[in-house]
Amino acid sequence: MIEESHNQIDWKKELLESGRFNKFQEKLLKNGAKNYMQGIYLGYLYARWRKLRGLNLHDPIENKGQFQSKFKDLGKG
Repeated sequence: MIEESHNQIDWKKELLESGRFNKFQEKLLKNGAKNYMQGIYLGYLYARWRKLRGLNLHDPIENKGQFQSKFKDLGKG
């Protein structure tokens, strides 16, 4: 299964070896996040790595229409 092999991959190391980052990203990947915003950015890098690897294809699809119908019903009453 994809997820089992995914858990054994060091994504930070793989991203560092790819060379697709700037100096700030390199420091963040090597040293980790020191505050909240760096943690958010590290999550962005992880999501980008997943997308490059094609691992995001099995993510759930966002429901975009559920709340729209509820708001339309409120205006009718």
